Amino acid sequence: MILQVEDLNRSFGGVQAVKDVSFTVREGMIKAVIGPNGAGKTTLFNLISGTLRPDSGKVMLEDREITGLPPHRIAGMGIARTFQHIRLFPGMTVLENVMIGCHIHGKAGFLAGMLNLPWTWKEERRLMERACEVLGFLSLDDYMYNDALSLPYGQQRILEIARALAVGPRLLLLDEPAAGLNMRETVQMAEIIRKIKEQGITVLLVEHDMSLVMNISDEVLVLSYGEKIADDLPLRVQKDPEVIRVYLGEEDAQD
Repeated sequence: MILQVEDLNRSFGGVQAVKDVSFTVREGMIKAVIGPNGAGKTTLFNLISGTLRPDSGKVMLEDREITGLPPHRIAGMGIARTFQHIRLFPGMTVLENVMIGCHIHGKAGFLAGMLNLPWTWKEERRLMERACEVLGFLSLDDYMYNDALSLPYGQQRILEIARALAVGPRLLLLDEPAAGLNMRETVQMAEIIRKIKEQGITVLLVEHDMSLVMNISDEVLVLSYGEKIADDLPLRVQKDPEVIRVYLGEEDAQD
């Protein structure tokens, strides 16, 4: 297992956002996390990626515990993520945004980079080559010198994934990658996620688009009010009575 989450808990002002959640993610799979608004999906991502500390429970990356480590440490260990709302850097090009993801593996340091010392040039070229490789993989290389915020919304979504891939993750967390996309863009996003899996990168995604989830996922985890109510193959999850009740309501589930 590349990821193991054990009895994870997190409360906000007495509201239990994540309650005793446990699950595993096998290496090389696509696993989706679904649930109604307020189910605790993004909070779960924040706990895994280090943006939030859990009240209790444990997060393991293979055989190493990463519970409560800062985000940069977790990223350096092989977990990268995107966010529900796009977080590109304004005033920077597409290439520069992706190079920021690469810099986690740089050795020059901030001061040396600011001083533009000669021994940093080789490293900067290496990071630029890595960024160009990622942009080519996601078919964004034609736009590398464009201002990042000048891209259409759908390409901005892909650019954020490119920046996460530049980290060189073994596990990629995608928080609602299809949010705001039209049908054609959603199909393209599904293809991109499959391509990422084919590169040997494990994907854990939060998503509301059920068609996308059921088409690309190997397993589906369902949350409701912070609790796990299902964790199984997509077809089995679709037929789970508790999942149907949560999504359709008591009356519809009985009809």
